[in-house]
Amino acid sequence: MVRLRFFASLRETLGTGDEQVELPGDINDISALTAWLQARNDRWHAALDNTRVRIAVNQTIVKPGHPVRDGDEVAWFPPVTGG
Repeated sequence: MVRLRFFASLRETLGTGDEQVELPGDINDISALTAWLQARNDRWHAALDNTRVRIAVNQTIVKPGHPVRDGDEVAWFPPVTGG
């Protein structure tokens, strides 16, 4: 199982902030995990289709090719704005 967490506007858009999933065998990195989630529906695709979204595995920001393993926590953070 992998714990998925979505923060701020992503949580609101997706209607969930936290879920646990069993990954299919072909999902082994962040890029594949994101694509798998985007295939759920158009809302998921649009929310996660942003190069400015940050992703962390076990509380460390990672790149799309970073591996995902059973027991990991993967978190998505929307772009931060300020002013």
